[in-house]
Amino acid sequence: MANIDIKELLDAGVHFGHLTRKWHPAMAPYIFMERNGIHIIDLHKTAIKMEEAAEALKKIAITGRKIMFVATKKQAKDIVAEQVKEINMPYITERWPGGMLTNFVTIRKAVKKMSTIDKMKADGTFNILSKRERLQIDRKRAKLERNLGSISDMTRLPGALFVVDIKRENIAVAEAKKLNIPVFGIVDTNSNPESVDFAIPANDDASKSVEKVLGYITASISEGLADRKASRDQEKQEKEAKKSADAEKKADADAEKK
Repeated sequence: MANIDIKELLDAGVHFGHLTRKWHPAMAPYIFMERNGIHIIDLHKTAIKMEEAAEALKKIAITGRKIMFVATKKQAKDIVAEQVKEINMPYITERWPGGMLTNFVTIRKAVKKMSTIDKMKADGTFNILSKRERLQIDRKRAKLERNLGSISDMTRLPGALFVVDIKRENIAVAEAKKLNIPVFGIVDTNSNPESVDFAIPANDDASKSVEKVLGYITASISEGLADRKASRDQEKQEKEAKKSADAEKKADADAEKK
């Protein structure tokens, strides 16, 4: 895992918090100073928290569990979609569907509707419908894709939740906590870091800040996935080698009997 460059965090504006009058007292340990009515985040503490979160998420990735990313604010949604796609993890960048976690069975049914529509198009059933019905189904399919497309292959609850702006995504955080799913989050000075398991004190309003933090996190998850693949490949090779050795022993034993 690469070392975190404090200057890069500084250049990305990770240190800029909210107006001092909007602060949450629980963020006090992570605030370095106040400048022109704005709280400045201690980037050394940000770096430490980034490393802790990245290491924990890497371990989850190694187990094969999915990590769901949530970011519906416009400054972060495109960044999340782009970076998270690369590591093949689920993400929500449109409105959080209530019950996404606590009522996961119902959400899965909605996802299956997309598959049903796709099958209709593949087997020709779709073409039998009237123009109006086809239009309605296409609109429904597009809406489902927009809201749930990235979780189409998620068959069970995620192993963790990563949230950009825990105050805005409070419903997602609450659902995860109810199910004891660990929550990781970028936490600005107006939020309560104690409401998540792994808080990364950082500016959650600037695109460059979100991109910098997320880039480090996704790189760590990517390492975890690579380690998992290498471990499984090694296990496969060992099994094949054992199978080959057993076959040779059997062949030798059969030869001796003759």
